[in-house]
Amino acid sequence: MLRIVLVPFFIWFFLADGGAYSWWRWAAVLLFLVAIYTDKLDGDIARSRGLITSFGKIADPIADKLLIGSALIMLSAVGELWWWVTIVMLVREFGITLLRFVVIRYGVMAASKGGKLKTVLQTIAIFLYLLPVTPAVPWLSVVALVIMLAALAVTVVTGVDYVVKAVQLRNSGRSSRTNGAG
Repeated sequence: MLRIVLVPFFIWFFLADGGAYSWWRWAAVLLFLVAIYTDKLDGDIARSRGLITSFGKIADPIADKLLIGSALIMLSAVGELWWWVTIVMLVREFGITLLRFVVIRYGVMAASKGGKLKTVLQTIAIFLYLLPVTPAVPWLSVVALVIMLAALAVTVVTGVDYVVKAVQLRNSGRSSRTNGAG
């Protein structure tokens, strides 16, 4: 829940910078890193204490979407990231989140290893794009772009994989209901 609370502050710091690459931008970078770290910390605590819940499996991806989505939108709004990249990623992110809710009556679709890789790549790419020094350092801009394109590819591939898993989950749920009613 802390990640969700941090998102408006991240946006505020980013907007307060106004493209000047001031200390506000550094504050946005730091807040982004803190929010991402809470994701790892939350997961580590949940696994070590056996506190993995259906709520957590749903709330965690939503918190990720809000943070990652707001960062992508902010970067596109100031012209630092192509809008089409942001749109493709957001359609996939919110589409899969909606799909999870649609099939939840058949079971919970937890994050896959590919989905986790996607989040890591998106996080690294966004972090590099957020850095106030990236536009002035050509090689860092290239690295950020390459990682963002890799994140985009993994985002699309894992999106297709989740759709396949959702169909399988729905079909197995329907099958077990039919067999149980017989």
